[in-house]
Amino acid sequence: MRAVDIVEIALERFGAPVYVKHQIVHNPHVVKSLEDKGAVTVEDVDEIPEGSNVVFSAHGSAPSDFEKAEARKLNVVDATCPLVTRVHNEAKKYHREGQKVILVGHRGHQEVVGTMGQTDMELLDEREGLNLPDWGADQPVAVLTQTTLSVDDTARAIKQVRDQYPDAIVRNDICYATTNRQDSTKIVAKKVDVVLVIGAQNSSNCQRLREVAESNGIPAYLVNGPDEIDSKWFDGISNVGITSGASTPEIMVQAVIDWLEPQNVFPIGEREEDITFVLPKELR
Repeated sequence: MRAVDIVEIALERFGAPVYVKHQIVHNPHVVKSLEDKGAVTVEDVDEIPEGSNVVFSAHGSAPSDFEKAEARKLNVVDATCPLVTRVHNEAKKYHREGQKVILVGHRGHQEVVGTMGQTDMELLDEREGLNLPDWGADQPVAVLTQTTLSVDDTARAIKQVRDQYPDAIVRNDICYATTNRQDSTKIVAKKVDVVLVIGAQNSSNCQRLREVAESNGIPAYLVNGPDEIDSKWFDGISNVGITSGASTPEIMVQAVIDWLEPQNVFPIGEREEDITFVLPKELR
């Protein structure tokens, strides 16, 4: 995971402590592993001592955070996922061109907070209903998406926008890793009796995987590891599906498999994910 590698390289280069603004990724095992090496996780730039080294998390940060960091003379390494940075750049571009910008996303999620800090935009959160502003039929509209949303929920939200603004420009910004895992989970859910999603409760892409499995009519449980599994879930069950979030360490997935002691393990829906991104300029 690029963002995790960035924190580890920063620790090697600068020494401890290296501050991390917000959890570098939404997984407690990953966060604790980095904190054991000298990372310090904070939620506000104002908590960081002046002149310190800080890594901004993969979810992206608003310009105001960079302004605070500059005022505190912090050395910032920006670990924002390049796919999230692309959404930031799209938002600014369409705003400059006179488009009204709609962000399809979940209110309060760190990625949404960072994206909405880039420029003026409206948030469309399908959990709150799909009520759109009435800008008039002639108003150009651009639609962006949070990268970790449900593919199906996002499609419904975009349809709602296009029903009101047929000429809207729509950018499907959902991350390839999110899409791949949701597609694979749909396949798995048709072959098993229960699905375990390995990952953190505050991980958006993990929660979406659980919802995808449940939408196929089977029970699904989101767990960090074997210690959160309830053996009663498997009473009368013969086939168990396992999937995991993009930030879940492979060691945790293997730990769950070992706990289950399956007779057979069949990989399903594997896709090549060979996209690589360069390190931030501060570490090159």
